[in-house]
Amino acid sequence: MKKRVLGFWEIWNMSFGFLGIQMGFALQNANASRILQIFGADVHHLSWFWIVAPLTGLIVQPIIGHYSDRTWTRLGRRRPYFLVGALLAALGLVLMPNADMFTAFMPAIWVGAGMLMIMDASFNVAMEPFRALVADNLRTDQRTLGFSIQTVLIGIGAVVGSWLPYVLTNFFGVSNSGKDGGVPLNLLLSFGIGAAILVVSVLVTVFRTKEYSPEELAQMSDQEEVPEDEKSSLMDIFTDFAKMPQTMRQLAWVQFFSWFGLFGMWVFSTPALAHHIYGLPVSDTHSETYQNAGDWVGVLFGVYNLVSAIFAFFLPVIAARIGRKRTHVISLIIGGIGLISMYFSPNQYWLILSMVAVGIAWASILAMPYAILAGSIPARKMGVYMGIFNFFIVIPQIINAFIGGPIVKYFYNENAMLALVTSGVSFLIAALLVRRVKDVDEIIETANE
Repeated sequence: MKKRVLGFWEIWNMSFGFLGIQMGFALQNANASRILQIFGADVHHLSWFWIVAPLTGLIVQPIIGHYSDRTWTRLGRRRPYFLVGALLAALGLVLMPNADMFTAFMPAIWVGAGMLMIMDASFNVAMEPFRALVADNLRTDQRTLGFSIQTVLIGIGAVVGSWLPYVLTNFFGVSNSGKDGGVPLNLLLSFGIGAAILVVSVLVTVFRTKEYSPEELAQMSDQEEVPEDEKSSLMDIFTDFAKMPQTMRQLAWVQFFSWFGLFGMWVFSTPALAHHIYGLPVSDTHSETYQNAGDWVGVLFGVYNLVSAIFAFFLPVIAARIGRKRTHVISLIIGGIGLISMYFSPNQYWLILSMVAVGIAWASILAMPYAILAGSIPARKMGVYMGIFNFFIVIPQIINAFIGGPIVKYFYNENAMLALVTSGVSFLIAALLVRRVKDVDEIIETANE
């Protein structure tokens, strides 16, 4: 028994929920630091507040992967998990910018940090099963297309989420100045709209996608099924980690430096632009100019996500011609140069070119490692290994969260733009490490030619 070839729109609907997830994720990435600074966080403390996000991912994703491998309900195998994750993430989106409503119980900054934790934990609950769903439902020769379409939808959702505050202010006249120095109305509305779209888009995937049953997947797999009593322990995650495929170990280092760089960009972009490009003192986190800088960061994040959505359409063609590894190497180098170039930009508009380069790298980061990885993982372990693979996304973020703030304060003299330059260098290191990766599927394809 073999998996059937899926049509474009079937693959599109299968990943459509990622549009809403990434819209919410983009709102968080572009605005969480800004909101936390409004609530009173210092620039060199921002990375410490953000640490809750990767920590929850480190814990949540392997567990969700483990149990989703062993789940079968009326909604299927993966769908129950990303539906619950979407509902919880939507709740976090609504509550985070409204954290000052709870000041009677605790300071707004701690409520905001708590909502950031809930949001990111929920995004992680939703994201991992989506990755596994693509690997479950698609044949080997369609996986690059599947993860590329997923990247397109991620890009579209991220563009909408990143640009929404700027659009509400500049096209609909919604104020971007908060009452009494609080969270601006454009952010409050943006997070509410993002929550609604998140839920609706995930429901599209839930009701328009079918999954293969465990019995069907077992018939399609060349791997021998493990007896049921050996599959029930959560401690198997540690055994699976120790036995991870060689390709996964090699990709781990690529992911480490890729996501170390991404985390630095997400955390420090707003203070970097406000200080280095707009000329504001580090202590200014409430002025109209600071809010304009924050809105422009959203625009820039939208640019790199828009570019990634467009570039993702070309990734399968490029990878087919020059290979997935070479495609990823070139993309990471372009992205690294883009981040480093931000330091030399004469004004905020030149940063658009930098973000175009980052968008190319982002498209490849979201597609190529997963397409390479899927070919090396046993089908019955797809969920748990996709969850374990998340270790190499969140661990570099945790490390950056601990050291990023002190580095900015003590080594960069609070010039957060240098943190973005460091992110660019990290991308270049990741590109060098790609060359060591063994792409199993690509080797098989070459052997069969």
